[in-house]
Amino acid sequence: QVQLVESGGGLVQAGGSLRLSCAASGRTFSYYIMGWFRQAPGKDREFVAAIVWSGTNTYYADSVKGRFTISRDNAKNTVYLQMNSLKPEDTAVYYCAAGYPASGTYYTKSEYAYWGQGTQVTVSS
Repeated sequence: QVQLVESGGGLVQAGGSLRLSCAASGRTFSYYIMGWFRQAPGKDREFVAAIVWSGTNTYYADSVKGRFTISRDNAKNTVYLQMNSLKPEDTAVYYCAAGYPASGTYYTKSEYAYWGQGTQVTVSS
């Protein structure tokens, strides 16, 4: 079992920045692929970013490429999502996830076994 706890959400103006953190406990964190997903009101949960266990490979949704950066610190059992140039359409609950998605399926939420409770990000225009 892996327990995931997100933090760092809040209210920010368009163009601003936030850094989300996801602290993991339980089974060995460093073996997992970690992902961030988000869910806006009335919409399906969508992929944002993922990072492999070594941190050498990262993957992003087209909508956040160039603005968001995912990173991880295996010594601290923590994964981060740095979000810059935020837009109102980034408003959502952001979820951290852990799993072993096969190559090419990092974008698929059903490939992740463990989820955090989510943290709200609101971007005002």
